[in-house]
Amino acid sequence: MLTYTTLQDRPREFLAATGLTHAEFARLLPVFATAYVALYAPDKTLEGKPRQRRVGGGATGALPQMADKLLFLLVFQKTNPLQTMHGLQFDLSQPQTNYWIHRLLPVLQHALRAMGQAPERDAQRVETSALALAGAPNLAVDGTERRRQRPRDAATQKEHYSGKKKTHTDKNILLINEHTDKVVYLGPTLPGKPHDKKAVDEAPVAYRTNTTLDKDTGFQGYEPGGVLTTQPKKSPKGKS
Repeated sequence: MLTYTTLQDRPREFLAATGLTHAEFARLLPVFATAYVALYAPDKTLEGKPRQRRVGGGATGALPQMADKLLFLLVFQKTNPLQTMHGLQFDLSQPQTNYWIHRLLPVLQHALRAMGQAPERDAQRVETSALALAGAPNLAVDGTERRRQRPRDAATQKEHYSGKKKTHTDKNILLINEHTDKVVYLGPTLPGKPHDKKAVDEAPVAYRTNTTLDKDTGFQGYEPGGVLTTQPKKSPKGKS
């Protein structure tokens, strides 16, 4: 069974599993614990009913330690496994895994907002985002896709089929601050079929004037006003 204790002295595996170093995890953990208590009162059960006995009484829960709760969610976010496979790592059934994912995701989002590390979800607020302005307004835009379960409906299958990935996916547009390497903006979740440029055009981003924006060929023709865009080009054949 995977626990925080089993990875506590294995920094390389911990970083690979969670995307965080031990120091970063230690900074996030107390904020996560505070957010958990704020969202789920200690005098209530997991179902939201008043407790009949003190906290800690009765059988030990599936994820008793706050560090294990945070580890559970970070591993899921980093590796994106099937819920059944994720549950096997933490000795949970698929329904239990589903329950804890949906219970803990709002806690992590609350904690990241409290730390000022949550990416902006409103495209019109990017120009005033502290994450975007850290260092200088120097951003990179990209589309990211993740595999999803194949839809049963034929029309939905077609919408989610990504010719680029050759599978069914969901897509988000990201903006990254190139000075801090932090995600500044996370666009709405879209089916995997639309082109990257079409996806970003559907949710116009408000940039600060004179922002520099790195892009790849997926955003060919994307030229927002007041922004200096740069795009790598292939060298002519036979030339450096």
